Amino acid sequence: MANEYKHQSHPEIVKRLKRANGHLQSVINMIEEEKPCLELAQQLHAVERAIQQAKRVLVQDHIEHCLDDAIGALEPEQQRRVDEFKAIARYL
Repeated sequence: MANEYKHQSHPEIVKRLKRANGHLQSVINMIEEEKPCLELAQQLHAVERAIQQAKRVLVQDHIEHCLDDAIGALEPEQQRRVDEFKAIARYL
């Protein structure tokens, strides 16, 4: 039960978030060094994208694994509908 919330994607998510943290620290340094706003905006965009990607992977992984565990075995038509839900959720 201790690993109930640990998923295979978590190490990759941690890597993404650490990378985003490094980018964010760079942006802070750039602001303190009075770098041009365009450069700051570009770096902030990279931070934002990295965090969004980490969130997307986390949510998709949760949907893929936890939904199946929660609902158990299904009839083929029901499974098709769940699979369709998982596929469309990737576009969120």
